[in-house]
Amino acid sequence: MSIDYQARLDALLEQSESDLVAIVPGENMVYFTGLHFHLSERPIIGLYSKDGLSFIIPELEVTKLENRPDLEARRFQWTDEVGYYTAFRNAANDLGMVNKTLGMDGQTMRVFEWLAFKKAGISSQNGIDIGRILLNMRAIKAPDEVANMQKAVDISEAALKVTVDWAKPGMTERQIADKLTAEMKDRGAQNIAFMLVLTGEKSGLPHGNTGDRVWGEDEFLLIDFGAKYNDYPADITRTFCVGEPTDQMRAMYDAVYHANKAAREFAKPGVTCHEVDRVARQVIEDAGLGQYFIHRLGHGLGLSVHELPNIVSGDQTVLEPGMVFTIEPGVYLPQVGGVRIEDNVVVTEDGVKVLTSYPREL
Repeated sequence: MSIDYQARLDALLEQSESDLVAIVPGENMVYFTGLHFHLSERPIIGLYSKDGLSFIIPELEVTKLENRPDLEARRFQWTDEVGYYTAFRNAANDLGMVNKTLGMDGQTMRVFEWLAFKKAGISSQNGIDIGRILLNMRAIKAPDEVANMQKAVDISEAALKVTVDWAKPGMTERQIADKLTAEMKDRGAQNIAFMLVLTGEKSGLPHGNTGDRVWGEDEFLLIDFGAKYNDYPADITRTFCVGEPTDQMRAMYDAVYHANKAAREFAKPGVTCHEVDRVARQVIEDAGLGQYFIHRLGHGLGLSVHELPNIVSGDQTVLEPGMVFTIEPGVYLPQVGGVRIEDNVVVTEDGVKVLTSYPREL
């Protein structure tokens, strides 16, 4: 499916109410231009105004821009020998930026890049943070974006099935992670979006580090992972146990399982992120485990693994068709371990479509 980058840039310029918008390498640049540049000490800035698209760009990256004639982008080129300040100054002068408002993403624009704009004559009062606008635009997914995430999910779940059938107590977390990574790549994953394998009491760390701990009998095995396909990720978590879980472990799992189910059944257009979080959290609180659910229910999923919407208590954002997010309740007990069950869903006209289908039962 062909993406109309011009339409996306025009909509961004209009919504930002800026004279120009500046985009740096990363997910925003991919979304608005389709260009993949490495974020490094060499600044690359995409500048868009009603007069078109321009780039402040180092010499070694020019070929990528030349391979995209559809963008019709003007370039302000610089070399390592001369440095980038002249390119910033030339852009500011030729594009008439000095007295115009410049919309920038406050979450990705780096200090040295903003200082280069200031040295080129852009005043602080003309700089506007448009980070939230960028994320809001990306929050509503087009059908091709959802299709890419569905493919990433399919690759991930097929790889997980093979890995879980292969894994056994006595293996290390790293061995299991390496196997799962290889299985995803063998099935066409562009890359790995996320990989976290935790065993035993380490599973009680929501963002622990995969290491050399050996998975033991009767312990939890928590796998939070996802393949990336055409730049779009899956983000899935399942929790396993080989052997005989204790009654306490079963109670933890049951609470998380029913919280996940309640949120999937409740989510739909018109309800708020707060309400979805509340429905799931109430189930865990009713099970007497509320104090051990220590993070938000979920997050948006797109070019970034974490983006809008933010499914958290207090967030009054109303769900709209096309939003994609995770539902991932969790319970984490010190010295015992943790349980998390994470699914990926897209909001439809009357509910949500669940992209993930790997079994959720213990």
